[in-house]
Amino acid sequence: MVKSMTGYGRARETRSGRDITVEVRSVNNRYLDCTVKMPRAYIFAEDAVKARVQKAVSRGKVDVFITIDTSAADEAVVKLNRPLAQGYYKALCEINEACGLESEITASTIARFPDVLTVTKAEEDLECVAADLCAVLDDALAAYNRMRATEGERLAADIGSRLDTIEHITGMVEERSPQTVAEYRARLTAKMEEVLQSTTIDEARILTEAAIFADKIAVDEETVRLRSHVSQLRTMLVSDEPMGRKMDFLIQEVNRESNTIGSKCNDITIARDVVALKAEVEKIREQVQNIE
Repeated sequence: MVKSMTGYGRARETRSGRDITVEVRSVNNRYLDCTVKMPRAYIFAEDAVKARVQKAVSRGKVDVFITIDTSAADEAVVKLNRPLAQGYYKALCEINEACGLESEITASTIARFPDVLTVTKAEEDLECVAADLCAVLDDALAAYNRMRATEGERLAADIGSRLDTIEHITGMVEERSPQTVAEYRARLTAKMEEVLQSTTIDEARILTEAAIFADKIAVDEETVRLRSHVSQLRTMLVSDEPMGRKMDFLIQEVNRESNTIGSKCNDITIARDVVALKAEVEKIREQVQNIE
């Protein structure tokens, strides 16, 4: 089924102590344009994110928003500078001895001195972070594609209904077209009778003129092509492949055939039918602009 280029998906999950939230949203665009906004510290995963989006989406302006709360994953590592601590202890003992003091030297006393203890964050496993991030992204993309599929079903139903109308109007044109030739022949005969009055009418001349007129206004080829385009559009509506661009091209062809029919047929009834047909074509064209 066709998919809309408009969609939204969100996923949130805690992985490896990180609270990861991913939002995906998109609007219409001729080509795929993916923008990723994420914490600078995790920018190394941007290419992996874009690659996953490209597998899930073929067209549209896609924005991916990623937030990562690492408060639960910030495991601090405390390192003791043993030689420095021993040096401070020795120096304090010497001070006690030199000054005749008996001050108690405790670990907390030594720990207060600069650089005895250093606190650092544990190094992150970048591959693990990227894998966790992409897992949450996949969930967001799944929700995003479900929404696009739902919207695509609605678009397909609307377009299908309008294609029914176009086929109905085409049938009316096909039915009316031969009648215009008969009416033209009747008008031509009446006019010649009025002009020539008692003179014998050249029936062969009337038949020739009527044949020329019929050939001039014939729309058989146009209606056949129009029905073929409609049939192809119906096939595309149930295809699993992205069909937006092909449908856009075909609907332009339908519009071109409609214009040709309108220019050929000098008949008020067919002219009204063509106006109605072109109105449906324009509505379909607007809907197709939102199909991937």
